[in-house]
Amino acid sequence: MTRRNKLYAVLVCCVASATALVSCDDYLDELPDNRMEVTTVESVKKLLVTAYPSNEPMLVAEFMSDNVDDYGSANPNTTRFMDQVFYWNDATESNNSSPENFWQDCYQCIATANQALQSLDQLKGSASESELAEARGEALLCRAYAHFMLANMFCQAYSPSTADRELGIVYMTSPATELASNPDRGTLADVYRNIERDLLEALPLVSSNYSVPKYHFTPRAAYAFACRFYLYSEQWDKAIQYANLCLGSSPETMLRDWDYMASMTQTFAALSQHYIDASLNCNLMLLTAYSAIGLCFGPYNYMSRYSHGKYLASTETSEAVNIWGGASYYQGTHTYSATNLDKTVFWKLPYMFEYADPVAGTGYFRTVYPAFTADECLLNRAEAYVMTGQYDKAAADLTLWMQNIVSAYFDLTPAMITDFYNSVDYCYSDERHIQSTIKKHLHPKFDIGAEGDTREAMLQCVLGFRRIETLQTGLRWYDIKRYGIEVVRRVINASGQPETATGLLRVDDPRRAVQIPIKVRTAGVQPNPR
Repeated sequence: MTRRNKLYAVLVCCVASATALVSCDDYLDELPDNRMEVTTVESVKKLLVTAYPSNEPMLVAEFMSDNVDDYGSANPNTTRFMDQVFYWNDATESNNSSPENFWQDCYQCIATANQALQSLDQLKGSASESELAEARGEALLCRAYAHFMLANMFCQAYSPSTADRELGIVYMTSPATELASNPDRGTLADVYRNIERDLLEALPLVSSNYSVPKYHFTPRAAYAFACRFYLYSEQWDKAIQYANLCLGSSPETMLRDWDYMASMTQTFAALSQHYIDASLNCNLMLLTAYSAIGLCFGPYNYMSRYSHGKYLASTETSEAVNIWGGASYYQGTHTYSATNLDKTVFWKLPYMFEYADPVAGTGYFRTVYPAFTADECLLNRAEAYVMTGQYDKAAADLTLWMQNIVSAYFDLTPAMITDFYNSVDYCYSDERHIQSTIKKHLHPKFDIGAEGDTREAMLQCVLGFRRIETLQTGLRWYDIKRYGIEVVRRVINASGQPETATGLLRVDDPRRAVQIPIKVRTAGVQPNPR
């Protein structure tokens, strides 16, 4: 068999236990003919443990976004891979967070989910219907989620007006056995239709019947996924519907308790471990990953050439003058300043190290991260309320988020939000197009009204709040894509001010769709335009 015919050769990992994973060979090099034998529903559930990605998209997405600046070539704390990512160049280097590894891992998860679904069909009549249904729901959600994440990384942003003309990704619905060369990627519209089909079938089936529920798709996590999916596909009413199911009648009880975090031991280890605590209502689904993101956004100089520094924080994000005025964060950011180090960060994702050889001291960077949170879901609902003209409800959600994270004791109104954002200049409006504010021009493919209108101003608020909420987790990149936000690359000088513009990501820049891996292109898959 030639390499061109091995595109979908995904070796499904064997499971030693519910928490142990046997390593897999390269998905381009072997056919899936060594799958574990699945003969019971319990063995299917163990197989599904490996249907969740262990390589994350967060680091690449965060460093492609406007949440980092370049601190200059004199700063040695970078790699060729990070240089490529920051400047939106097609990656030729690889590491655990690289697009290539993420692509491979997601398709491996998809093949695992497909093997589970096939096995469940064969087990009909030999197990209870409820057990079969629960496992089927999880497998469908894992398949839908992996395709969704691949599409949002490697395709352009979805819009109903253009999706049938945009390149998609291959949607795999069966374990790979017979492989065709030069497979058709289809359209982005095809991908989203398939995701929705799997999602709608899965939602009535999913349960919380797991020993460690927060590391699986539970109903709340599934509703949060559905909310994000429908938000990204511009189906605003459905986004609200599933946000309501996720958040319930008392969403304030679902949010992260920033006030409590302020009373904790103030160390990076303590707060980052608490941030991913599975007992917290806000953490709807947690995933583990091979990743250095905890180092990049922790109290370290690792990869500090590209950083969320003091200037960016004080003019665009966490420390900027905002609608809450003089109110302060319950648990604020932490600033680090030294030679080749300028970071202003929340203590969020932990840095962990997995020893492969304790004697030699070698191993892997690891982290745990919340794939879905109630706080993000609340802000997603606020966006959907804005887009359906329910401005008072949107303002109520924005108020709830604001009062939960800062000591603000007043309620936001649509008029207040409109007046505040209309008093702010747009970012990059200076002569050199490099100075920051908290407001950027929006160019989505859907109608948001004229600049300065209530709808546009309220969307500025939603996007600003969500940017702060999701700092250091990569989700800002998808808002940049969906809203056609232009991003300027600039070098920050020794005084901490932007000095030189070095790049621009325009509204319709093809680089908004990350290039598919070179091995996959070599195998005959159509590349993204460049």
